[in-house]
Amino acid sequence: MSGLFITLEGGDGAGKSTQAELLGAWLEARGHEVVRTREPGGTRLGIEVRRLLLHGGDEIGEVDPRAETLLYAADRAQHIAKVVRPALERGAIVVADRYIDSSLAYQGAGRVLDVADVRRISEWAVGGLWPQVTVLLDLDPVTAIARRRGRGEVDDRLEAEAVEFHEAVREGFRDLARVAPDRYLVLDAAQPADELHTAVINRVAPLLTAL
Repeated sequence: MSGLFITLEGGDGAGKSTQAELLGAWLEARGHEVVRTREPGGTRLGIEVRRLLLHGGDEIGEVDPRAETLLYAADRAQHIAKVVRPALERGAIVVADRYIDSSLAYQGAGRVLDVADVRRISEWAVGGLWPQVTVLLDLDPVTAIARRRGRGEVDDRLEAEAVEFHEAVREGFRDLARVAPDRYLVLDAAQPADELHTAVINRVAPLLTAL
């Protein structure tokens, strides 16, 4: 594949969507085809998975952690097959809001499932595809919650979890970054958005010469 696969990770409220938008615009201004997408929700199937898992409420009741993991993996399989791989094969740059690392952090560390099991399921779902760069926007969960509430957002099912859950997720992301330093760019998400953007493009720019 000749394209470039970049993912953004971190807790809700860390600024992933903002950085994805800024990065996408910067890349497009330099003549690259950019496919911006997200998980779950990057396909028609993913939209339904997102609605059920994050906003289903009483419609689906309590979701078993293993069922949750499998549903995210199903969304990911469809997303990679229908959106990400075709884009990479034609040389595009894919900028994705969340990927496998989110399952490892949320369902592994957060739901306290075996991270190796979650990784195996997710890697099988995507045929072993990993991004070249993962940007982790690291932010204290209390600050992230305050950001979301300051914007008047209504918490989804995961966002509404106790702060202890989000602290475990944060540590899960940090652990992942420690064991894959070549892939990860870890940034303090409390910094101004323009400073974060500069750090992201400094990491991405050298990779563009190979496209």
